[in-house]
Amino acid sequence: MKLRLVAALALVCLVPSPSCPAVALGRERVRIYQMFVRLFGSVNETRKANGTLAENGAGKFNDINDAALSNLRAMGFTHVWLTGVLQQATGTDYSSIGKPADDPDLLKGIAGSPYAIRDYYDVCPDYAVTPEKRLDEFKQLLTRIHQHQLRALIDFVPNHVARSYGSVVRPELDFGRDDDKSRFFDPRNNFFYLHPGNGGPPLHFPTVKDGRPVSATCKLPGMPCDGLFPSEQKYGRVTGNNKVSWSPSLDDWYETVKLNYGFDFTVAGKDVREYPNANAPDKPLPDTWKKMDQVLAYWQSFGVDGFRCDMAHMVPPEFWSWAISQARARNRDTMFVAEAYEDDPARVPAATSSGENVTVTLLKCGFNAVYDDRAYKTMKKIYDGGGWANDIDHCAANGLVSDRSLRYAENHDEVRLAAAHQWAGAGMKAGPAICAVLYGLSAGPVMLYNGQEVGEPAAGAEGFGGDDGRTSIFDYWSMPELVKWVDKHKYDGAGLSTAQKELRERYSTLLHAIDIPAFRQGTFVPLNGFNHDNPEYGRLAGEQVSGHWLYCFARVDYASRSAIVAAVNLHSTQAMLNVKILLPEPLRVIRPWGKAKGNDLDDSLASNSSEVAGHFSRGAIMIEKLPALTARYFQFRLPD
Repeated sequence: MKLRLVAALALVCLVPSPSCPAVALGRERVRIYQMFVRLFGSVNETRKANGTLAENGAGKFNDINDAALSNLRAMGFTHVWLTGVLQQATGTDYSSIGKPADDPDLLKGIAGSPYAIRDYYDVCPDYAVTPEKRLDEFKQLLTRIHQHQLRALIDFVPNHVARSYGSVVRPELDFGRDDDKSRFFDPRNNFFYLHPGNGGPPLHFPTVKDGRPVSATCKLPGMPCDGLFPSEQKYGRVTGNNKVSWSPSLDDWYETVKLNYGFDFTVAGKDVREYPNANAPDKPLPDTWKKMDQVLAYWQSFGVDGFRCDMAHMVPPEFWSWAISQARARNRDTMFVAEAYEDDPARVPAATSSGENVTVTLLKCGFNAVYDDRAYKTMKKIYDGGGWANDIDHCAANGLVSDRSLRYAENHDEVRLAAAHQWAGAGMKAGPAICAVLYGLSAGPVMLYNGQEVGEPAAGAEGFGGDDGRTSIFDYWSMPELVKWVDKHKYDGAGLSTAQKELRERYSTLLHAIDIPAFRQGTFVPLNGFNHDNPEYGRLAGEQVSGHWLYCFARVDYASRSAIVAAVNLHSTQAMLNVKILLPEPLRVIRPWGKAKGNDLDDSLASNSSEVAGHFSRGAIMIEKLPALTARYFQFRLPD
């Protein structure tokens, strides 16, 4: 164990190796379809705000049938992230299988948050046709996924658990069984325990104030709340977002409790790593580390291919080095994707340098990819105001850090592209153009959120989720636009409009286009900086420099002698006329490639492949008209 640990601490994942396989280099590029299981297969159109499972229904594992998976594979996806499958705290009563409804003071929404895990070794019974056989139905789903040459990812939520955590499947591995509750921090404990004083015990939840319900869930009929939780009447535990208080607020993750990895997050300015690390490799493994390794091993034994790791920056990097090494010793191809945010003050500092970028830290730990929150925010700022397409250059750079950045335009935490009052009202048609930029910046993995491909707008309030431009993850619901594609689980899109069918086709074309060598392993060449002073570079009236709404770049693969030059008009309404893209000297040797003749250029993203999309002349690309929200991928070749 000690030898493996020391090796893990030294692991650097910036170079592909047997312990850290490459994401895309020399193989099919990773393209992830994020599927929120609760909603994906649900065709119930009741959609009653705050509706129960009986009223609004829920998607099932069996709904993700051969037709669905065949369609997703044909669309260009390689992986399916089965979001929210682990058993969570919920208001739905499953006493018949030993899982009664949770105390409503612990709930955000009747269905419950998929990130308040109640049993790491079980799946949500909502998703089973026969709840008693839910694990068997999940195994059958994994088999179907693999039969369609797809790989399955599930959530791994290491930072926190539901306050009601208690495993029915593996009760002997429950957290806190042997904790010393008299100590705030002890590396042998699984939780952090509050000291008496400053209002407690007991722990007071922000769900009730002056005897009246305050939280949206507690205001519902049949949800009696008193602001207390029986298990924390005599002691209290720190919330999942590091709030040390007997009275957490509504903005806190009060429904969850922070797990203890041997790092006291309240102590600043000195080394508080009470676990094996480079300076002290002989320290004992914290109990939480060993229990979490058991969780990963359990799901690997089911055939799960990888894990999307929630809030990975809130867990010590040394744990990740060890845990990923353990997992890869069992299956070297296991994929790890980190959700992480550089600007979160709750991040655990890297052991090597307190100023090290969180992405670099996690890649060194062995992650295949890390969320690129920076690229997402940079792109959205262009539409929210104050941002320019020129700013995107700062989000892309050649090298394995960029090529291991997971890029997306939607996920369950972010607003929908088609949501009203979001993305400057550009609507669903903006998605392919925005993704043509984000997906093209590197060779790294990309992700699309279920419903994005048909312009799901997340209109109206579902319940706890509110009307916030997001599809709720807390409520029983269905996605009205996706239901039209699901079509009673035939997945034939019979109910979609012509515009929605075209949207799906545009996304599919893009997903296939980015798997060619120029994207999968090529060099990124930014072009906006070279055209900053070029007045014909999409400059609009009143602008003094270029690069506000036009973004262009090249991808060049010298091994295959292929290149792509991308030109994307991100403006939501205004076409760009007579665009001239000046190419730097190294790119002037490229020559048109494809079906067009002479110096004509065709667009690999165009629905009509015979259309001449532009011309190549004297080291420049000329585009007569680049419509609003349009992306062009021009194909070139390098001389032999």
